[in-house]
Amino acid sequence: MIFHQALRRELSFTTGGVFLVLVTIMITTLVIRILGFAANGAVNPEDALVLIALATLGYMAVLLTVSLFVAVLIVLVRWYKDSEMIVWFASGLSVASLIRPILSFAAPLIIIIALLALFVWPWANRESTLISQRFQQRSDVSMVAAGQFRESAKAERVFFIEELDVDKSEVKNIFSAESKNGRLSVAVASTGFIENGAGGAKDIILNNGRRYEGLPTQPDFRILEFDTYTTTIRSKEILDPAPRDREKTVTELLNASDPSLINANRAELLWRFGLPLMALGLVLIAIPLAYVNPRLGNYTAMFYAVLTYLIYSNLLNLTQNFVAQGKVNVFMGIWPIHVLAFGIAFILIRNRINPSLKWWRRQLPASMVNR
Repeated sequence: MIFHQALRRELSFTTGGVFLVLVTIMITTLVIRILGFAANGAVNPEDALVLIALATLGYMAVLLTVSLFVAVLIVLVRWYKDSEMIVWFASGLSVASLIRPILSFAAPLIIIIALLALFVWPWANRESTLISQRFQQRSDVSMVAAGQFRESAKAERVFFIEELDVDKSEVKNIFSAESKNGRLSVAVASTGFIENGAGGAKDIILNNGRRYEGLPTQPDFRILEFDTYTTTIRSKEILDPAPRDREKTVTELLNASDPSLINANRAELLWRFGLPLMALGLVLIAIPLAYVNPRLGNYTAMFYAVLTYLIYSNLLNLTQNFVAQGKVNVFMGIWPIHVLAFGIAFILIRNRINPSLKWWRRQLPASMVNR
C-alpha cells in the first residue's frame, strides 16, 4: 500500500538521522568525560578510545529508544503541518490506521533494543570496569620506560630513566623519588642496571649516585653518596573485581544466591526488561501525541513528548530503586508503569479517532455512539 510504503520510508530516514545526531552528542560527551579521567590518572590514556566505544555500545539501547520515539513524532508532526494527514483521512484512513505500519516498522528495532539491554549493556559495563581496574592495579614494573616520568599505582613512587638498553639491561640517568612513612627520599645516578628479583619483581641497581632524605628545611635532612643503591620495583597479581549488578549477565542475575544481592539483581532485571516495553509504550503514545493543527502550526507536541519521556524514564528508574531497596516487590513493580503507558496511549488514540464527539463518548464502542 502506498500509505504504508511512504510512512516506512520516512520513518527509516528520520530514525537514522536522529540516531546519528544522538550518537554524535553521546560520543562528544564521553570524549570530554573520559579524557578528563585520563588527565586525572583514573584511566590509561591509551584505553580512552576503547572506553568511549564501550560506553557508546552500552547506551545504544537507550539511544535507539529515544530515536524511535522522536522519529515517529517528527514524521507525523510534519504530515499534520503539511496537511498530508488530511489527505489520508479523506481517503478513508484514521489515526488507528497508523498503528499497524508503525508497529511493523518499530518491532525489529524493539527486538534489537531488548537484545542490547539484556546482553550488550552488561558486557560493555563489565569490560569498561576491567580495563579501568587493571590500570589502577598496574604493577610498578610498568614504570620502566625510557624518557618518561612514571608514577606507581598508589602514587608513592616516581621514576625517570633517560636511556634504557633492554638487551644489556642497562639504564642511564636515573631519577627516583619515593614517599614512605611521611618521609621523602630522592635518589639520582648516572648509570645503573636491572636485575630480575624473586616473585616477578625487578631490582634497579643505581651506581655512584646521591640520595637525599627528608626536607631541606628540617634538621634531619641528609645527603648521602653511594656506590650502589637498590630499588625494588614490585610486581603484583592483577585481580578482577567482583561484577556489579549492571555488569552481570541475565543468568547470573537469576541464579544469585546471596540474599543481600537478590533485590539489586531483580531491580536490574526490571530495568533491562522494562526498556523495550518503554520503547513500545512511547511509540504508541507518539501516534496521538503528534497531532498538530495545521492552521496553528505550533510544536507543542514536542514539548509534551519531552515531558512524556522524562516522566516515563524517571518512573522506571524510581521503580528500579524501590525494588533494589526492597520497598516494592519486583512482580508488583514491573507492570504498573507500562500498563499505565499503554492505557494512556489507548485513550489518546480513541480521542483522536472522532474529535467531534465529547471526550467521554469517544471511549464508548461505535455501536453505542451511533445511538
